[in-house]
Amino acid sequence: MSAARTKAKPESAGALPPRERILAAASDLFYRQGIRAVGVEAIAEAAGTNKMTLYRHFESKDELIAEYIRRLASCSEAIWSELAEQHPDDARKQLVGWLKLMGDHINNPKERGCAIANAAVELPEKHHPARCEIERHKQGERGRLVRLCKDAGASKPEMLADELFLLIEGARVCAQSMGQEGPAVRLGRMGEAIIASHMD
Repeated sequence: MSAARTKAKPESAGALPPRERILAAASDLFYRQGIRAVGVEAIAEAAGTNKMTLYRHFESKDELIAEYIRRLASCSEAIWSELAEQHPDDARKQLVGWLKLMGDHINNPKERGCAIANAAVELPEKHHPARCEIERHKQGERGRLVRLCKDAGASKPEMLADELFLLIEGARVCAQSMGQEGPAVRLGRMGEAIIASHMD
């Protein structure tokens, strides 16, 4: 899910293998400080290693960023799987559960929005390896929403999916610019109302 970000963060320098320490450190720094603002030296230092080791595991910073996005997408997939397990054969409850999770994340003052959306803003280059991963993930997310909306019995599943997708994306930006007093706090209720309006 686009809101997810990797939770892996080494509690000590030796808690994880070097590659995982590097990725965990990069994930934390990229999310908190921004991808462009963080250099490989800072990542290596935070991971308790050095640049040589970093480049042994990742050919370039760009490839490290791409893997960061792949991990975020994997976390998102895991959340959808959990929702499917919690609400088997009930697409509407999965959608409502997703809205609740997104609302909790978006309105958490400790979060900096969607890590994947943040990365998309920082990486405008169409052929950047991470940009390709971002677009693949976002397209997959929309496709999943369309399928769930159809399974939930929506009269116009693609329209409903797009409305929910845009609602979430807009709420992410709104929460960052307006904080806890902005319209994003109503995301769950708005989303459920949109879903209801599409049901026969």
